[in-house]
Amino acid sequence: MIGTIAGILGPALRDRPDAPALIGPSGTLSYAALDRAADAAAGALWELGVRPGDRVAACLPNDLPIVVAFHATQRLGAVWVGVAEAYSAAEQDQLVALSEPVIVLAGAKWKGEHPGAIDSARWARLVAAGHGAPAVEVDPFAPAAIAFTSGTTGTPKGIVHSQHNLVVPGAVLVATRGYDHTLRRGDSLAMTILNMLVLGTLSTAQAQGCAVLIDRRDIAGIAEQVRLHEVTVWNGVPAQIYDLARRPDLDFGSLREMWSGGADTPQDLRRTLHEVHGIAAHTTYGFTEAPTVVAIDPVDGRSVPRASGMVLPHLDVAAYDAGGRLPVGVEGEIVIEAASTGPWAGLWRPPLGEWREGALVPGTGTRVHSGDIGAIDADGWLTVVDRKKLVIVRGGANVYPAEVERVLRLHPDVEATAVFGIPDARLGERVAALVVAREPLKRAELDELCRTHLARYKVPEVWGQVPSLPTNQMHKVNRSSLAGMLPTASPLKEH
Repeated sequence: MIGTIAGILGPALRDRPDAPALIGPSGTLSYAALDRAADAAAGALWELGVRPGDRVAACLPNDLPIVVAFHATQRLGAVWVGVAEAYSAAEQDQLVALSEPVIVLAGAKWKGEHPGAIDSARWARLVAAGHGAPAVEVDPFAPAAIAFTSGTTGTPKGIVHSQHNLVVPGAVLVATRGYDHTLRRGDSLAMTILNMLVLGTLSTAQAQGCAVLIDRRDIAGIAEQVRLHEVTVWNGVPAQIYDLARRPDLDFGSLREMWSGGADTPQDLRRTLHEVHGIAAHTTYGFTEAPTVVAIDPVDGRSVPRASGMVLPHLDVAAYDAGGRLPVGVEGEIVIEAASTGPWAGLWRPPLGEWREGALVPGTGTRVHSGDIGAIDADGWLTVVDRKKLVIVRGGANVYPAEVERVLRLHPDVEATAVFGIPDARLGERVAALVVAREPLKRAELDELCRTHLARYKVPEVWGQVPSLPTNQMHKVNRSSLAGMLPTASPLKEH
């Protein structure tokens, strides 16, 4: 039986209370210290009026406080909401408006507005005050966290998971990959992403290992932290792996595994990485609704060209079309459900539903449709061949065309626009935009408009102005021909 998030600390508190549980830029917490800090933070939240079912939003960097606050929230049966530091003020405000948190733990990169925003200095004082929280009986199947992800419309969609959902992936990974107390997992991706809290801290605690929170995104800074803290497993995105493959001077010698996620890792890049550093990149496939990892290359280093790993044993993954489940090897939409056989049978559960208009809208059914097109072979290798959704994966970060297009249409002279991805050797894809307008448009104006409403990585880097966009019989944009229009499109005015 999978229990609560507080419960996963139990074995380490019994066996290794003084062993390091977390290392971050501000210091180290042992398992005993993490437990005490989580209790103190839960007391601070209670004093601020947080009760079971209330939402607690956090816009904090990769450091000890974000993990402590997450554990505290779960001990009260409250609902966690991560808000990306990279988001613009408008994007941060949008998530807060959708989730309606009681408080926002506001770090230095919080740009939004909320009457319950608490800056880091005040939060530290409240935790240090040592107010106790009453014992709360936590239901592991109640709402525990909301992960916002944009749908094909570009409107944020709140996926609601229980504590059970968040604990299962770590249990499976620890068992199938043989992790133990020697695990030192380093993560440089933002802990405001729910999947990263699950993979980076919860799964590590389940192994009684140490989670290393890295606050650098550049490969040299990451390498410094990997070396300093003797990280054994690091999770990166293809752009970072691209940079590493071109830096033979960097030391990643402590690694046993390097995970690559967020986008496809080309076979030639994996080959170069191994030639330069002797490291194999373990490719992964996952998504928010799963949550986290669905498939990963085996720990023994086996891989299949173009595949994104082998399906984990707690899941049944298959390709479907309108007629239902397809035979092995036939391409269709990737759909997941709980495994029906084996030691992990029936353990996985789909998300509880979606968060809409201040409440949980329960989900229906036992399956989750990924929106990606792929196939699974007889041995369990999963290959993703296309994304049914129109998402652009830039350096491992998702950019939804509809979201950017809606912002561009705010400009009074833009009559129509289409946003799409173009291949890039380092990032995987870059964001491009074609715009239709009666008068020549100024790039600076569109840049400024996008930067006001969007995170920097979502702002188009390649622009073109065209007299019209190609459409089909249903008057929808024919996106397959957009990239071919860029060479003949008119450049935007620079001033």
